[in-house]
Amino acid sequence: MRYRTLPSKPILGNALRSPVLNPPDLMVSHPQPSDRPSLAHRPASVTSRSTGTRRHRTSRSHTGGSSYRPQNEFPNFAQTGDVEIVVNADGQERRYMLHRLILAQNSGFFEAGTSEDWSKAQSRGQSSGVGPGNTLGSIGEDEETGREQGRPACPGAQSGRFIWRYELDWGNKDEEVPMLVQKQTQPTMFGGDQYQPPPVPNKPAAPSHGFLKSMSNFSAMQSASHIAKSNPAHNTDSDIIRDYDNLFRIFYNYAPSLDAVNIAESYIQCKSLLTLADMYDALEVVGPRIDHHLLQFQGRLWKQIAKYPPSYLKLGYLARSKVIFAEALVHVIGQWPSGSSQLRHTVPPDVLEVIEDKVDDLHDLKMRAEAKLFRLTLTTTRGERITPTNGYMDWLALSLFRQWLAENTTPPPPPVPKTPDSGRSHHAQHPPVSSGTLFRLLGTGGSGYLARDELKRFMKLRPEDSGRDTLKKFEKRMDEIKALAREIVRPLNKSYLELDLGRDGGGLGYLTCTKIDESDYPWD
Repeated sequence: MRYRTLPSKPILGNALRSPVLNPPDLMVSHPQPSDRPSLAHRPASVTSRSTGTRRHRTSRSHTGGSSYRPQNEFPNFAQTGDVEIVVNADGQERRYMLHRLILAQNSGFFEAGTSEDWSKAQSRGQSSGVGPGNTLGSIGEDEETGREQGRPACPGAQSGRFIWRYELDWGNKDEEVPMLVQKQTQPTMFGGDQYQPPPVPNKPAAPSHGFLKSMSNFSAMQSASHIAKSNPAHNTDSDIIRDYDNLFRIFYNYAPSLDAVNIAESYIQCKSLLTLADMYDALEVVGPRIDHHLLQFQGRLWKQIAKYPPSYLKLGYLARSKVIFAEALVHVIGQWPSGSSQLRHTVPPDVLEVIEDKVDDLHDLKMRAEAKLFRLTLTTTRGERITPTNGYMDWLALSLFRQWLAENTTPPPPPVPKTPDSGRSHHAQHPPVSSGTLFRLLGTGGSGYLARDELKRFMKLRPEDSGRDTLKKFEKRMDEIKALAREIVRPLNKSYLELDLGRDGGGLGYLTCTKIDESDYPWD
C-alpha cells in the first residue's frame, strides 16, 4: 500500500480564510520531516493506520472550529466587506460592513471618500503624527514581527487593502444635520484582491458629477434642517436610523422599508430618505425606488398631489419621477402664482423657468380663447352677420351672452363712494368666477349657465317679446351660441392629469390643460 500525503496548500488556505486559526489543523497540514520516520522504514501496519487516521481527521466535522464562516450577507459582509459604517442614534447602534465598490457605484460621497487620492492623503496625514501601528508602512512591520514570533504572515498584507471606517457625527445637534465622517482607516487582516464583493445587477454608472458640487451646496442640509424644525414629530433619531438602513438596502438592491398603507406617512418617509440621498449624492439610485413605491398608491396619490402640489413637485424633482413631477406641475401652473412663495427659494432655477414658461403659454391660450368668444356671432340665412336691423332677437341673444361673459372675465368696478346727500344704496357686484370654472361652464353648455329661467326673466323686460313662440326661438338661438362657444374652449378643457376630474372638473377652480413634454423635465 502506497502512502498518500494530503495537500497542505488548500488546508492552509481554508485555515487562513477562517477567522479562527486552529493550530492542530495547521500542524496536520504541515508535517515536519524531522519528527516522523521516513516512509521506507515504517511498517505497513503503521502506514495503513496512519493513512486511515489522517483520512478520518480531514473528514471530521469542525463545528465551531476552523471551518466556521462568519456572516457574509447584508448588512454584515464580514468576509468580503471593506467599509465599516457605524450609525448611532436614539440610544441604538447599527453597524454595517459593506463593500467600497458598491458604495462608490451608488454614491458620489463614498466614491470620493474611498478614492485612491483620498486614501493617500489620509495615509500621509496618519504617518505625520497619528501614532504607530496605523500607517501604511506599519503593515510590513507587523508582518516581520509576526514572523519573529512564529505567527503566519497575513496574505495580501503588502497589497495595502484597508477597511474604511465611517461614523455618524452629530455635531451641533440643534443646528447641524448629522452626517457620516470618515475615521482613521485600518489595515485588514486578509488584504489583497483575494475576495471580491458579490455582483449587484442593474447598477448605474458612478455619478459623473455630484459629490464636490453637492458638498459645496448645502441646500440639501438646510432643507433637512427645515423639515426637522417644521415636523418635530417625524424627526426622531429612530427615523435617522431607518433612513440610513433604507439607503444601504437600496444600494444592495433590497426594497426600502417604507409605509405602504398611510400615504401621508409614506410621503414623510420618502422625503426624508431623498434628502439623505441628496446629501450623499445618491439620488440617481434612490429616486427610482421612491417613484416605484409611491406610484403603488395610484388614486390616493393623485388626490394627495392635488392637495399639496408644491410639496410633491419638489419630491418628484428629487426622485426624478416624471409621473409625479408632471402631475404636480400641472396643478402648480394652473394655480400660479398662489404657490410661488413655497417654490421661489426651494427649487432650482431650471424648475422655475419651466413653470414661468408654461404659465405664459397658458395665459396666451386663455387670451386667444376670450378674444374669440367676444367676437363670436351669428349669421342670417343669407350669410350676413346679425345686427339689430336684420335679426333683432338674435342680436339680443348675442348681447346677453357677451354681457354674461364680460361679468365673469373682468373684475367688478370699484364701489362708488357715498356722498352725504346720496341716500341711494349700492348693491355689491359678485366677483367673476375663476378661469377654470368659467371655461368648464362654457365647455359644458346646456343649463350650466344662462338657463331657461334666466332667459325668461330677461325676456320679461319687454312684455311684447315675452310670448311662448318668441321665448322658444330665443332659447334656440342661445343654444346655437353655446355650441359655438363650446368648440372655442375645447382645448382649454382638456386635462393632462392622472386624477379623474369628472364632468364638473373635480371642483378645481383652475385649468389643467398644460401638457408636459419630454423637453420640460429639468433633469434631462
